[in-house]
Amino acid sequence: MSQDDLFNLIDNAPPADDGQGPAPNAPSEFSVSEISQKLKSVVEDQFSYVRVRGELSRVTVAKSGHVYTALKDENATLDAICWRGTAGRLSITPEEGLDVIVTGRLTTYPGRSNYQIIIESMELAGEGALLKMLEDRRKKLAAEGLFDDARKRPIPYIPNRIGVITSPTGAVIRDIMHRLMDRFPRPVYLWPAVVQGDQAAAQIIAGVQGFNALPDDSPYRPDVLIVARGGGSLEDLMPFNDECVVRAIAASRIPVICAVGHETDTSLADYAADLRAPTPTGAAEKAVPVRQDLVMSVDRLGARLKAGMLRMHQDRKQILAGLNRGLTHPRRLLEHQAQRLDNLSSRQDSAVLQKMSLDRQKLIDLGARIVHPKYILTQMRQRLGNLDHRLSHGLKSSAQGHRTRLNHFAGRLSLRPYNQEVARQKNALNTLQKRLTQGIHNIMGRHTQRLQATGTMLSSLSYERTLDRGYAIVRDENGAVLSATSDMPPGKSVQLIVKDGTKTAEIKD
Repeated sequence: MSQDDLFNLIDNAPPADDGQGPAPNAPSEFSVSEISQKLKSVVEDQFSYVRVRGELSRVTVAKSGHVYTALKDENATLDAICWRGTAGRLSITPEEGLDVIVTGRLTTYPGRSNYQIIIESMELAGEGALLKMLEDRRKKLAAEGLFDDARKRPIPYIPNRIGVITSPTGAVIRDIMHRLMDRFPRPVYLWPAVVQGDQAAAQIIAGVQGFNALPDDSPYRPDVLIVARGGGSLEDLMPFNDECVVRAIAASRIPVICAVGHETDTSLADYAADLRAPTPTGAAEKAVPVRQDLVMSVDRLGARLKAGMLRMHQDRKQILAGLNRGLTHPRRLLEHQAQRLDNLSSRQDSAVLQKMSLDRQKLIDLGARIVHPKYILTQMRQRLGNLDHRLSHGLKSSAQGHRTRLNHFAGRLSLRPYNQEVARQKNALNTLQKRLTQGIHNIMGRHTQRLQATGTMLSSLSYERTLDRGYAIVRDENGAVLSATSDMPPGKSVQLIVKDGTKTAEIKD
């Protein structure tokens, strides 16, 4: 049944039943499901491919991944659905208030007796809306600090290897290679990627993340990346304004040079890159210096170094010649010192003779005053005899006095008080020893109980008990724990630690 047939059927409907039974020309009866199905067939046949312009409203992403929204203008609203598989391929992200043109087919939903459009593709309705969306996205990413100059890294002066992410069949890679060969030939590794269309953003992200995933000691890991494409319209450059592409470039550990379009073209990727080049050829110029200029600079510096060395040698030679003229010949110095030595030697001999005469006279004077040793010995023996007599008598007297005092104190001395004090101190010591032993046992018991309680609590809170309950720990290749989905991009290899071992997995979208 066509749409015209449906309208004719309504216009030619017979009058209402008057209670006397069905009229002779009454139409066939339909169930609700049957009439809903016929309406669905008519709508889908007549509007199997339409383009509708309107403003997005009530954008909702369900848990299943399907996007539910509505298109509206000044006078009407049209419900719209974009299935999960299609939503992932859209060139723009549906947002509230965007003026868009969607392509799809109309259908009905019998459960609520309404009609809706199934979206197959979506594009912005005008360049003004596109620019507004890009400006809002730029402000959002700038507020997150992705465009700050502080996080940008310097480009290596002479990189060992260069990675290029662009189309392998376009003129961009040829321009880059030609300019590198002219300036400073370097090994170039190409990551092929389409730079226009629905698949461009995903392939550009894969290129940036792929180069960064190479080990630091890999012979294929580049020192700088060039993300480039030729000129085009604003719609053609949209992959480089994709939020995921911008975040991938900002997160790159390898410095990135972005060269998108012509000199007047600017994309969000240019803001996130460590260096922006006006054209792909300009990116090659910024990646390496001019080898010939370096050779000339080295030659010029070498010539300056040689000239400086010659001047310094000449200056030192002149200084040495001047010093040589001021020096006396060594032989003359020796002759002067020899003569001086002879003079001193003759003067020294007369002084020595005079001193020997004086010393001899002093010895004679001293000999006259010396006493004979026998006389001295006799006097010493007499003095020692007197001292020995006095010492012997004094020792006897002192010993007798001490003996008398000792006998006196011995009669008064008794050990009983001391034995009693020793016994008392021994009893006190035994009491303290028992109290000390009991106190040590009590303290050890309390610490043992606390240690057991702490061990029980530690065992219950350990991550092994958590793993026993069915949980898992996710770590990356370096062993770092991953706790958020932002740390696990698609394609990342992770380790899953469970109760009985470890498994390696790969993150998928």
